[in-house]
Amino acid sequence: MKSTKFILLISAFAVGALLCVFASLALGSRNVGLGEIIRALFHADSGGFDTLVVHERIPRTVFSIIAGASLGVSGALMQAVTRNPIADPSILGVNTGASLFVVSGIAFLHIDTAGEYIWLALAGAAVTAVFVYRIGSMGYGGATPIKLALAGAATSAALSSLVGAVLLPRTDVMNAFRFWQVGSVSGATWGGILTVSPFLAAGLLIGLLSAPALNALALGDDMATGLGVRTRMVRIMGAASGVLLCGATTALAGPIGFVGLMIPHAVRLICGTNMLYILPLSALGGAILLTASDIIGRLIGSPGELEAGIVTAFFGAPILILIARRAKVRSL
Repeated sequence: MKSTKFILLISAFAVGALLCVFASLALGSRNVGLGEIIRALFHADSGGFDTLVVHERIPRTVFSIIAGASLGVSGALMQAVTRNPIADPSILGVNTGASLFVVSGIAFLHIDTAGEYIWLALAGAAVTAVFVYRIGSMGYGGATPIKLALAGAATSAALSSLVGAVLLPRTDVMNAFRFWQVGSVSGATWGGILTVSPFLAAGLLIGLLSAPALNALALGDDMATGLGVRTRMVRIMGAASGVLLCGATTALAGPIGFVGLMIPHAVRLICGTNMLYILPLSALGGAILLTASDIIGRLIGSPGELEAGIVTAFFGAPILILIARRAKVRSL
């Protein structure tokens, strides 16, 4: 793809993200006009209920952009590392592993802050990613896309049953966990955002640095090795970046699925297979999708709201079926 086309695409995605930001600040159970938004942003001391509404929505909007970008990049990295077009943190069971560790921490260690959630979520995501990859690598042919998807689905089902086993006898833990497990950006606070930001920044940086080597890896292990790429190290770096991004996001937002599936796949159809293009476009696309899903959930559920994780699952499930039917899932 020519650099001119990439610049046009990145500009269009950036404009779309900016429009989503304004829509997120404006729309909800109480709609706020553009004038009130500008006044609230640049004249923070101005009184009025609309100003208060905008200020309450700002952390939520910022986090939806950050979380969507992280999930989009995480999905792109997992698809590149596994050469599997249907790889996604939710499909590979990584989100469920993070959920199990977090609910176990709530039940047995009595944790209740984002700073404590994040370490457990990262540990759960990492352990599950390694386990699924090892299971999917067994037998003839190594870690094929179909074997990884089946291993992820089986692992996710098993871990979900363990989550239920931990929750059912403990109604107090269930009350603390039930909103988190749906996947939502509504509970975002500046403190939580600051807690997860270093992990997300590290994951994004590692992913971007790995992009050239991942391009070589897409040619096949033998060809990549011939080009001087250390394939094992590249896979470890790509997987670590993906786990950091989805684990840190899951710690604060809960397990939000399908963003990492839909966005990289759509971006790949537009710009090809160059990871240097896919990663930034997936970041912006994921930010747009998650923010738009949060807005749709607010509008549909008004005066309450429908959680963003439910909206992304509603759109993502049929898209997964289409991808599985049309894609040649043996290799990317």
